[in-house]
Amino acid sequence: MADVSLKEVALIVGVVAACYWNSLFCGFVFDDVSAILDNKDLHPSTPLKNLFQNDFWGTPMSEERSHKSYRPLTVLTFRLNYLFSELNAVSYHFLNLIFHGVVCVVFLKVCKLFLDNRSSVVASLLFAVHPIHTEAVTGVVGRAELLSSIFFLAAFLSYTKSKGPDNTIVWTPIAVTVFLVAVATLCKEQGITVVGICCVYEVFVAQGYTLPVLLDTAVQILRGKGSIPFSMLQTLLKLIVLMFSTLLLVVVRVQVIQSQLPVFTRFDNPAAVSPSPARQLTFNYLLPVNAWLLLNPSELCCDWTMGTIPLVESLLDVRNVATLTFFCFLGSLVVFSLRYPGDSSKTVLMALCLIVLPFIPASNLFFPVGFVVAERVLYVPSMGFCILVAHGWKKLSNKSVLRKISWVCLAVVLFTHALKTLHRNWDWESEYTLFMSALKVNKNNAKLWNNVGHALENEKNFERALQFFIQATQVQPDDIGAHMNVGRTYKNLNKTKEAEESYMIAKSLMPQIIPGKKYAARVAPNHLNVYINLANLIRANESRLEEADQLYRQAISMRPDFKQAYISRGELLLKMNKPLKAKEAYLRALELDRTNADLWYNLAIVYIELKDPTEALKNFNRALELNPTHKLALFNSALLMQESGDARLRPEAKQRLLNYVKEEPQDANGYFNLGMLAMDDKKDVEAEAWMKKAIRLQPNFRSALFNLALLYSQTSKELMALPVLEDLLKYYPDHTKGLILKGDILMNQKKDIVGAKKCFEKILELDPNNVQGKHNLCVVYFEERDLIKAEKCLVETLALAPHEEYIQRHLNIVRSKIASLSVTEQSSLLADGTATTAEEKKKSFQNLKEVKNEQKASQTTADNNKGQSKNKKRTEKNSMEKETPKKSSKEIKDIEKKRVAALKRLEEIERILNGE
Repeated sequence: MADVSLKEVALIVGVVAACYWNSLFCGFVFDDVSAILDNKDLHPSTPLKNLFQNDFWGTPMSEERSHKSYRPLTVLTFRLNYLFSELNAVSYHFLNLIFHGVVCVVFLKVCKLFLDNRSSVVASLLFAVHPIHTEAVTGVVGRAELLSSIFFLAAFLSYTKSKGPDNTIVWTPIAVTVFLVAVATLCKEQGITVVGICCVYEVFVAQGYTLPVLLDTAVQILRGKGSIPFSMLQTLLKLIVLMFSTLLLVVVRVQVIQSQLPVFTRFDNPAAVSPSPARQLTFNYLLPVNAWLLLNPSELCCDWTMGTIPLVESLLDVRNVATLTFFCFLGSLVVFSLRYPGDSSKTVLMALCLIVLPFIPASNLFFPVGFVVAERVLYVPSMGFCILVAHGWKKLSNKSVLRKISWVCLAVVLFTHALKTLHRNWDWESEYTLFMSALKVNKNNAKLWNNVGHALENEKNFERALQFFIQATQVQPDDIGAHMNVGRTYKNLNKTKEAEESYMIAKSLMPQIIPGKKYAARVAPNHLNVYINLANLIRANESRLEEADQLYRQAISMRPDFKQAYISRGELLLKMNKPLKAKEAYLRALELDRTNADLWYNLAIVYIELKDPTEALKNFNRALELNPTHKLALFNSALLMQESGDARLRPEAKQRLLNYVKEEPQDANGYFNLGMLAMDDKKDVEAEAWMKKAIRLQPNFRSALFNLALLYSQTSKELMALPVLEDLLKYYPDHTKGLILKGDILMNQKKDIVGAKKCFEKILELDPNNVQGKHNLCVVYFEERDLIKAEKCLVETLALAPHEEYIQRHLNIVRSKIASLSVTEQSSLLADGTATTAEEKKKSFQNLKEVKNEQKASQTTADNNKGQSKNKKRTEKNSMEKETPKKSSKEIKDIEKKRVAALKRLEEIERILNGE
């Protein structure tokens, strides 16, 4: 085996960079969304052990909806990407490009085992530029192929060193091989197939046997005319070790998937559920289809499921000719490689092994897979194809007549393939470009129409998305997901009637329950979301809540482990004012998934409804243990701590609000509540800063405006409060407390009795029974020296609040003042409405403090799209004013001090009224 030179490495890496540089400008598309954007296993907050408990998409392996694709090492590299660049797609694509370059270099080293230097470089270059690899290299999830291939080839190279001098066994390379096989398998399942390639290499290349020799030896042994040669015994020992290691890996893999195969529907792989002979004929026909993609990669498609390749249902189907031709050609190569000795046959044999063995897991021969054709699974088989082509080119180029033609053909193939790869990369720029390019190749796949619709839907282009979704239903009328997409889009367009009709069509297409047969095994888990979506739609109508609940219960009856059904039903039960039943629903969901932070959050909301803040806080804390950045849990738990009145909880409440505004920097509610906490802690400067920031983000923030004005008033900055109150009353002209505070400032600071009077009169226009506003207007009348009007006003006020002692006392003072005046003075008072001394303008205003919190306890809602099981939680927070239910002992003392100060001010008013 010749070493790889630095020039060869530079050539290969340069060609890879030239072909894939534009992949750096592509985003996350297709399967990248589930594997990267929606996969919580990438987040640093997720324990590393979860990578070894969940599948490639972040779903627990124990769940039936799991894809059962176990690739923790690949996910680990995604996590490293996330650690350094979070969701910057460039870093993910750059690492894929590097891995592809590494594969090409290692492949060159493997080629030199069977080809000369020049042919090896040709094979490696062809592999580097082949367009079939764009899905594996430019698609981020294709990294599983890249990583697995690196360790796949490394394991094989290690095994080639297991033969020592005089045919002795060197065990260290074998041990390294077994380790690398395990690593390759943890990157992608097909990594285990390298063991078969090692076995073929050992028997037919390392030992130099041919099939006739092996058969002759076996016949001699069976006839008792000879014994097993020592070299053959050594070979058997090595093969036994390899096979035992492989068997151990298979057992572990079966344990990981808990002996369950993933659930696929007829839409994913129609042939897998077809009767004989259509099933066998179609699966066999797919082999020449894959071979043709390697030979002529001119029409590539990202998705070959559903109706892309019609079923071969008859022996008379002309496509059977392609199948027959393929098997004849493959058979002739197998016979040549096994029957004849020599380097050429060994090269062909190893090339065939690289083509066939790694493809077996995707061939549907032993178990069904979730696709018809997948270009990325041809990444390793294409290595064998490239070796075959390079070997054939070598044969042609050695003939003087064909030498020039062979070089020209080689140059054309490499150049056209490189251009095709470069052009194909742009298809992966976005989901829209990817799926539109696929529709140019195949218009019979409803999934492609759906995916273009999803891409447009993500851009909020619902009208155009609807056209593609409807086209999907026409291409595949029984596609449940397509009808669900149509329903969801109608809902987004506020066409609820049409949305309900589409959901009902999807519901009618669901398989009917067959007694004695497990329902879940015959339907994709995400299709059950039709019940959730339909229920979510109709529950907007208050008269149909029971009907919605029936749909949730129907979904649960079909799948008792359908977690989302319990979650959605819990939300509905809360809306129906049945918190105890909602609690039962959430507890049942928690039995299925105790690691779901949203579930603990929803349960906390239930406990708030049940007036149990202690349990609510415990559940908020549990949600934050699972997801420290859970925004709703941070916000609402901070409010709960704030409302408790316990000063010991304020530092933690502040920290959670700080974490919340870090996650949601544009939400004014977070800054407002930080301001209220600062007011509680008497940190006036800090409170002012938080309130101003909240108002900058939301200029019409009612409570922030009022509390900032109140803060200015309490800190002797009444004149600064006036412009804030003007803004408040501009947005909310009927804000009673704002009018009271403004009137107070106008009367006591600006000496504007007329302006104050307008404020109090405005209050009475809005609420004629407002005691505070009416009493303050009475004081205005007194200051205007209209004692008769003041007396009448106080009598009316006392009728509204007969138990308020201060009103009765003020009425007595006014009456005694009137009685002490002569008739002439009384007439003068009636005629002259001037104010008295400044001391008389003081008035106590109570109960001005506005709420500390603005929130609406929210529940999560589910609307599933793209046929995925992943459901997103959305929560809406609306401001509302309410009194804090509990006060700490310190706050009670502060209130008492304020009460005493207010009484002193009332006494001062009484002295004014008495004319002292």
